[in-house]
Amino acid sequence: MSARSGVVREEHVGALVSDLTSDMSRLVRDELQLAKAELKDKGKEAGVGIGLFGGAGTVALYGLGALIAAAICGLAVVLPAWLAALIVAFVLFAVAAVAALLGKRHVSQATPPIPQRAVEGVHEDIQALKGHHPEGTLTS
Repeated sequence: MSARSGVVREEHVGALVSDLTSDMSRLVRDELQLAKAELKDKGKEAGVGIGLFGGAGTVALYGLGALIAAAICGLAVVLPAWLAALIVAFVLFAVAAVAALLGKRHVSQATPPIPQRAVEGVHEDIQALKGHHPEGTLTS
């Protein structure tokens, strides 16, 4: 082996190490960007769910007010006034129940607040660096 071929190989190895370092940096930056985006989406979803829970509580308070009005009207007048107030109260509670169920669904979609896709991507990257691919072979 000549001295010239040794220099070429060292330059080639140096270029490979440099490429590997820059690729790893880019991979880490991309994974962090993915984690940020996923957490932002989950935060928005949780905010919508919490807002719907707040709306459900407000509507339930109006329902309680209508039930109280129904009791008062029931005592004051024999039938028509309290019956109308009771119907309104049941409608308000139905609206509160729907809002609460929607809020629960939105909050459950946002929890746990862990960027699952980013975590899975990092695990796959680690396995690939170790020479293992999730499907069993490392592809290029």
